[in-house]
Amino acid sequence: MSYDWPRMYKNEEFFENQITDDVVQHICEYFDVVDIVDLTREQYEEVVKYREETLNEYSVMQVGYSSALHQWESENE
Repeated sequence: MSYDWPRMYKNEEFFENQITDDVVQHICEYFDVVDIVDLTREQYEEVVKYREETLNEYSVMQVGYSSALHQWESENE
């Protein structure tokens, strides 16, 4: 029998959710807003700029920033 990790997606989802929660919390605290969707367009663009210019493209935090920004986009565009 070869090595396997059944239901690995459960672990991946857990880590993705944890990273997203941490990113959203940090952004909300930094900008002093209650929810990510409360960011202004200028604040949103500042976070996008940070992700694109500062965060390494292979960083595990990318998933959190992508999810957080997607939440804002879903409500504001």
